[in-house]
Amino acid sequence: MTSKKRLLRRVSSPGHDASASTQPAASTDGSQPGPSNGYVGIRNLVNPLWCYHGFRLAVITLTCFGVIMVFSSSSVTMVSEGLSPWSQAISQFIYCVMGLVLGVAAMYMPADRFRRYAGMLLGLALVLQLITFTPLGISVNGNAGWIGISGKFTMQPAEFMKLMLCLWLPRAMSMSARRYERDGMLAYVWPALFFGLCLLAVLGGKDLGTAMIVIMIGAAAFLVGGFPMKWLLGIVGVLGVLVGLIVVTSPNRLNRVLAAYQSCTSEQAQKVCYQAIHAKYAMASGGFFGVGIGNSKEKWNYLPEAHNDFIFAIIGEETGFVGAALVILLFVVIGWCLICVALHMRDQYATLVLVCIAIWIVGQGLVNIMVVVGLLPVMGVPMPFVSAGGSSLIMCLMAAGVAISMMKEQDQIKDYVTALSS
Repeated sequence: MTSKKRLLRRVSSPGHDASASTQPAASTDGSQPGPSNGYVGIRNLVNPLWCYHGFRLAVITLTCFGVIMVFSSSSVTMVSEGLSPWSQAISQFIYCVMGLVLGVAAMYMPADRFRRYAGMLLGLALVLQLITFTPLGISVNGNAGWIGISGKFTMQPAEFMKLMLCLWLPRAMSMSARRYERDGMLAYVWPALFFGLCLLAVLGGKDLGTAMIVIMIGAAAFLVGGFPMKWLLGIVGVLGVLVGLIVVTSPNRLNRVLAAYQSCTSEQAQKVCYQAIHAKYAMASGGFFGVGIGNSKEKWNYLPEAHNDFIFAIIGEETGFVGAALVILLFVVIGWCLICVALHMRDQYATLVLVCIAIWIVGQGLVNIMVVVGLLPVMGVPMPFVSAGGSSLIMCLMAAGVAISMMKEQDQIKDYVTALSS
């Protein structure tokens, strides 16, 4: 057996510790244990190398399934608009290829590069978000957070900002934590102010759903980064009041919130409750195994945004409880793997980046699902890797590439990757 194969066998064995001796311990009968000896069982769930592979497999599975479901949920709508039934699926496939290219590029980029250029990249994201307030800004379904040429090219800068916050906030929090003993709370003024500016830029585009995800990313970074708890609770309280004011000062948002938690009148059922009601119809029609991919009834222009924010409803209708549960399980795998590897990291920056990405991807997926099943009011939050849309898919795949780059800094995974490339 070659030395490369021996090293791969050693680092990929369950329970391997990169710091452990390369010599196997002798068994009680004097024989040397082989790779298959010993039962590790449930400990594989926290093995960094298993999580490394599990994360990549879950991302690819969700992305491929998303392209299939985008075609299934959008074909009727495309035909009714005089377009090819494949048009939305082809666009999604192109975005998928673009995202995979950027994701692979990020995967092979050294983790230290992200740390070095995080500030510059976040500055670029903020500039793009501010452009939405210029004549180049476009409003889509009441959300003014888009730029481009209407009907030809559009981009949602907030998706880019989410990833850049996941890269910059960990760096800023690490630096502030080192200065805290000397400067006290002044050490956290700069990251708090800059994060607040980014959040206000998103809120200015009337995109409350995306703002909620940004708040979740910031809360994770500040909490894990060592920000004093009493101050964090105070800031969260202020943000809660701000979000509440935004809701009550907008009749449309207030009606959507009220419709989610109270019975709808016959008039509301045709207006503010319409989308939520038909999403529940779709979920209820699916039963345990679903009606079959392509056989949805709600996608026949009954359910608005069936291929975008409400694609989980079509998944529930066509694949049933089984398919919906598997999608949720894949998001659980993504979150579990990111957190498990983060806990094995020595580099605090890489740990914080993985935690922020986990909160973003899993949190956004959870919000999307809760909206579809009626636990949250309707808001424009796409399902990561699955919903139609270029900005979200490309940035989520790039975030996955960044996460893999950070994972490769973990000792056991680093040994495996080194052996694989030697």
